[in-house]
Amino acid sequence: MTSRTTPEKKPPGWKVEGVPPAEGEKSQPLNPLRRPTNRRVLILALVLLAANWFLTSLLFTPTRLELSYTEFLDAVETEKVETVFSQGDSIQGRFLNAQPVPDDPEQTAELFSTVRPSWADDSLVEMLRANNVEISAVDPEQRPIWQQLLFGFGPTILLIWIFVAMWRRAGSALGGIGGLGRSRAKRFEATTQRTTFDDVAGIDDAKAELTEIVDFLKNPGKYTRLGGAIPKGVLLSGPPGTGKTLLARAVAGEANVPFFSMSASEFIEMVVGVGASRVRDLFEEAKKVAPAIIFIDELDAIGRTRGGGVSLGGHDEREQTLNQILTEMDGFTGSEGVIVIAATNRPEVLDSALIRPGRFDRQVAVSPPDQRGRLYILQIHTRNVPLNADADLASIASSTPGMVGADLRNLVNEAALMAARRNHEDVTMADFADALEKIVLGTERQIMMSDTEKERTAFHEAGHALLGMLLPGADPVRKISIIPRGRALGVTFQSPDADRYAYDRGYLEGRIVGALGGRAAEDVVFGTITTGAENDLVQVTRIARSMVGKWGMSDAIGPITVIDENREAFMRPEVGEKTQEIMDDEVRRIVDECYQRAVTVLKEHRSQLDALAAALLDKETLDEAEAYQVAGIPRKEVVDVKLSS
Repeated sequence: MTSRTTPEKKPPGWKVEGVPPAEGEKSQPLNPLRRPTNRRVLILALVLLAANWFLTSLLFTPTRLELSYTEFLDAVETEKVETVFSQGDSIQGRFLNAQPVPDDPEQTAELFSTVRPSWADDSLVEMLRANNVEISAVDPEQRPIWQQLLFGFGPTILLIWIFVAMWRRAGSALGGIGGLGRSRAKRFEATTQRTTFDDVAGIDDAKAELTEIVDFLKNPGKYTRLGGAIPKGVLLSGPPGTGKTLLARAVAGEANVPFFSMSASEFIEMVVGVGASRVRDLFEEAKKVAPAIIFIDELDAIGRTRGGGVSLGGHDEREQTLNQILTEMDGFTGSEGVIVIAATNRPEVLDSALIRPGRFDRQVAVSPPDQRGRLYILQIHTRNVPLNADADLASIASSTPGMVGADLRNLVNEAALMAARRNHEDVTMADFADALEKIVLGTERQIMMSDTEKERTAFHEAGHALLGMLLPGADPVRKISIIPRGRALGVTFQSPDADRYAYDRGYLEGRIVGALGGRAAEDVVFGTITTGAENDLVQVTRIARSMVGKWGMSDAIGPITVIDENREAFMRPEVGEKTQEIMDDEVRRIVDECYQRAVTVLKEHRSQLDALAAALLDKETLDEAEAYQVAGIPRKEVVDVKLSS
């Protein structure tokens, strides 16, 4: 009985397509296109070599003067010949001095040739010896063999190599020579560069969603026996740096399956059809080793809504690539055994056909971590960092609201580098504080400021800080400095004690008042204003416009949205001119009222403003405790400053 090789078994519940056929089955090529035959290439190479040899012989062969035998004997007798070489009756030689060519007197020849008659009896050898002619056994024009090969075949070989290299680089539109249509995805095996859920922290909700995907990959039969279908795609959406790629790697590591990673922009090439070909090749490679995971980063590069103004219809390369992804994920062929995980920062611009159930069955929002999540992330990133006893990670987590995993990793790295520069044995709390200042506030600049400009900067920052201390609900002041950092001449750093997810009108107006504090302080103290409030005005305008146009915090506009959420700088096309004018008036009203409130509060607390400015001129930098102590304001005590109703 003939034995038959048993194909590798897949876990129960998986239906895998694209695997090698069993014995006796007809093998189907993965790509129906074949490479073109090499016969034409070989013929072209031979033609080029022959042409090269002919041209080399024609161009590099020196001019040879044809002499009659009598002229040759006369030249020997007059001692014009230096060397002769004979092969049969043919004689070649070199003149002692170059001789003019009879037909072209301007041209000279150093070599000559002649034919000795077979019946000649003239004692030629004795005549040559008598006239000091060298009789050689080597042709005077013969070059070494390496020179003949180099000049004869070298240029053609170089030209053929250039053609082949260009051909391989350019390839064909659908995956011919050079593999232009082949997928460029990087494959990571589960046994190498393994990432698990232990490496993920701070995004527990997203991790819980993906834990079930891991169970699907490990035990598909557990769900299929009850009629459940394996999810075909998971879309991870969230701000940059929140850990979307890390989550995808952790899923592959936990499930112990191959992981194919590719950026969406790598599908697109200048040649139409390459993107779709790469998508096909990527899914074919994944299905051969199924169960597997395909991770596509920055999906919005190819997954934008079709039919936009820059689209060229069905022939557009980006749309062809998107159509191929749609087909592979939920088409006639099916992709069972392959789960697609995609990441994007802008899920709102994706095509509706891409995010419907059956393609991306699950959409997981990866949000910035809360305070507890930031603490866990810091603990992970400091596992290999020696920490001093005074390094309080909980305090660092509370002072870094809004930071995502990538920011916290950068913070730990900057703190370690700073500790190394200071020759510390471990990383201290001061290293973390200075690293946080460098990241948030910018690097210190060594510039010389005049006393007048330094004094104005001190009052400017003192105005920000004092309003932050006085206004109810304002974020606590963490540090004040008049040391130039980045593009600013001074900075005031405020951060909340706890994370905030919703903001009321009073808090937002307080933010505007605080941002206008620097300009108001200059106006109160010096009676003039400078350009130092440029960034403050940008922040103020953005908050006021959002209050009126996005959050419905204006009675004149009402609870409607008149600003495009995706492009804040442009109004919605359906908004009328009158509404736009009302919005501009409301923005101006809010800012003007907040500015007047800032001026009023600073005038009422002028002594505290002067004290803060004097302390800044003396120390240049005040931390949280020093700032509140100088201002004479208890940390939790605030003045009830009622803003516009």
